[in-house]
Amino acid sequence: MTSTVIAERRTSIGAQRNPASQDAILKAAADILRETGLSGFSIEAVARRAHAGKPTIYRWWSSRAALLLDVYHDQKHVEPVPDTGTIESDLFAFVTALFDYWRDSEAGSIFRFVIAEAQSDATTSAALRAYMAERIDQTAELVRRARRRGEISADVDPELTIELLAGFAWSRLLTGRLDMEPQRLHQLIRQMVWGLKSRGNCGGDR
Repeated sequence: MTSTVIAERRTSIGAQRNPASQDAILKAAADILRETGLSGFSIEAVARRAHAGKPTIYRWWSSRAALLLDVYHDQKHVEPVPDTGTIESDLFAFVTALFDYWRDSEAGSIFRFVIAEAQSDATTSAALRAYMAERIDQTAELVRRARRRGEISADVDPELTIELLAGFAWSRLLTGRLDMEPQRLHQLIRQMVWGLKSRGNCGGDR
């Protein structure tokens, strides 16, 4: 394939994302983060590395934080719905993997930055809300599955349950307390699951 053909494939088509250009931009952004961290990350640096125009990047990602959120999601390898056989073990596995991911890579710093930017930038806030809504709906399958198994009350709201757990996780991330002892995390999850069971008679979905 000639360089001319490659260049044509990377051409932006209005507001629609060209897959080849998007991949090149996300790869360039990830490479810069690995090499320099957040301090060296900018739209200008990504544009140079990806051989893409700044207008193209800003048309697809309204801010640096919005691009970072896509890089964060693109690299995330945490299993959103682990299936260990019980909801207590499922939630423990999910939170443990999430804390490890945040602590052992640039991911924690990226997500903290996005959360901070969302407090003052409306476009970043909208991107974060959309991202979290999708993630909460996906991970809520853990709770739906537990309801079907009869482990918890049938009137438990799956999305609200995961949002409560996400609030705890965010608190730990934002205050630099990801090194939680497994026994303490087990205790928290156990108390949470006990509350889900205590809301009336347990039973599967109707």
